[in-house]
Amino acid sequence: MEWRGPAPHYFVVTPPDVSEDLRELGPTLTYGWGVIPARVRLGTTTLSTALFPRGEYYMVPLKVALRRAEGAELGDVVRLHLSVG
Repeated sequence: MEWRGPAPHYFVVTPPDVSEDLRELGPTLTYGWGVIPARVRLGTTTLSTALFPRGEYYMVPLKVALRRAEGAELGDVVRLHLSVG
């Protein structure tokens, strides 16, 4: 998913099982508005970010530094490793 604005952002939607786990843990992890601080790894690159609730799922922003380091482009299928807590 792409959000177009002054600085475009790409997002990955968490799968249903991960979303369910995050919803259960969310109240103990959030720093407000349901946003959960996290570390995301794509390939060998790890960055700090925050997961944003969107309906029953969470949106994982893929920062430019992460995408560039791993050569990820819009439309690519990626496998992420998330750490929260």
